[in-house]
Amino acid sequence: MDKASGSDTAKQTLADYVNTFGQDIRTRYGNRVHKIAIDATFTCPNRDGTKGRGGCTFCNNASFSPNGLKPKTISSQVDAGKAVIKKRTGALHYIAYFQAYTNTYGDIDKLRSTYDQALAQQNIVGLSVGTRPDCVPQPVLELLADYQQQGYEVWLELGLQSSFDVTLKRVNRGHDYKEYCDAVDAAHNYGLNVCTHLMLGLPGEGKSHALTTLQRVISKGVAGLKIHPLHVVKGTRLANEWRRNEYIPLEFDDYIETVCDMIELTPTDVVYHRLTGTAPDKILLAPSWCGKKWQVLNAIKTEFERRNTYQGIFSESINACRG
Repeated sequence: MDKASGSDTAKQTLADYVNTFGQDIRTRYGNRVHKIAIDATFTCPNRDGTKGRGGCTFCNNASFSPNGLKPKTISSQVDAGKAVIKKRTGALHYIAYFQAYTNTYGDIDKLRSTYDQALAQQNIVGLSVGTRPDCVPQPVLELLADYQQQGYEVWLELGLQSSFDVTLKRVNRGHDYKEYCDAVDAAHNYGLNVCTHLMLGLPGEGKSHALTTLQRVISKGVAGLKIHPLHVVKGTRLANEWRRNEYIPLEFDDYIETVCDMIELTPTDVVYHRLTGTAPDKILLAPSWCGKKWQVLNAIKTEFERRNTYQGIFSESINACRG
């Protein structure tokens, strides 16, 4: 089924239903472009005592850092990432993805030096910088905008997770929704692309919360979205809540249904950078399906086939309130 005409042309991949980052950037660059995750040993104001200690209740950095507790140099991380990705996909260009912890939390000269090291590596065409809404001061935005003006692909990835302050407080995020809105507005003033991270299955939240958060985020004019299921991993306060039956993880079918509902409501020009997330088996406690990336992605595709729908089919109400 063609998105525009409603014809019955068979769809073969998830990208036929969803505006994925991989397909979007491949169209613009003419070949595959992949992100290489980098751990630059940054910390977080919610862990070092500036705003709190211990971080979010679900936070265990090993669940998203590919390099563990003793990361290698940036150049060696890039080389290792290239070797794996090129062998698997044949990609020719890469984006340096600063993923672990808060990658704008530091002295501006240190940030510039760190980003420069990544951009100096061969075939790196841009930066994707993961951070918190309360850690993007003007000097950081100016620096990222300067890279963009030099011709690099630049994405500012803001971890919001939920637009409900009661939820953010419950999971000890250390920031509120207004700080997120302020950060998006400031980034847009510098012409930067914002990708917002949203998390499904947060304590006390259901589908209605996810759809409301989506609408609020879309209304801010973000260019990209990432959706993650909440993992229960070892060494976290959430794990203790789970053991005491104070937290019940999201069911697989509920996740698939909610993700597809969100995508149907999302305008077609918004790029989905991710539709699920995984944690290593050695630390994942629940839900078990969070360790099965392709099972989740295939189920999303199958659900769209069943519904005979696609991204943006029900986006009129959200489009009406976009900023």
